[in-house]
Amino acid sequence: MDITIHTTSLPHDDPDASVAFYRDRLGFEVRSDVGQGKMRWIVVGPVGQPETSILLAPPAVDPGITDDERRTITEMMAKGTYGWILLATKDLDGTFEELQSGDVEVVSEPMEQPYGVRDCAVRDPAGNLVRIRELR
Repeated sequence: MDITIHTTSLPHDDPDASVAFYRDRLGFEVRSDVGQGKMRWIVVGPVGQPETSILLAPPAVDPGITDDERRTITEMMAKGTYGWILLATKDLDGTFEELQSGDVEVVSEPMEQPYGVRDCAVRDPAGNLVRIRELR
């Protein structure tokens, strides 16, 4: 089989703030932006990698989700425990410095992890954990 990851999704609760983070802070391109107000589905991805995307989607819009589940999702997003993604860069220190120069919540500075990688972590505007690993 020849299978690749095409798109993964993360929730957002402020589409404009999410676009600003992924476009202006991480340097991703906006590939599509569909919907209105907070009900927008936005596809972003790394420049030069059209085969890999992130769908930023409004949380809990599935009609099969109960009101209790919607509340749980909202609470988890507020705590930063609902969504996460792992990215990679050859220049972890430069990337971290660029992120830190903006209004980004830092979770951990670049450091060697006991499991053999060097990485850092920040949160996007929706509270999603964004870990960035250094490529060696």
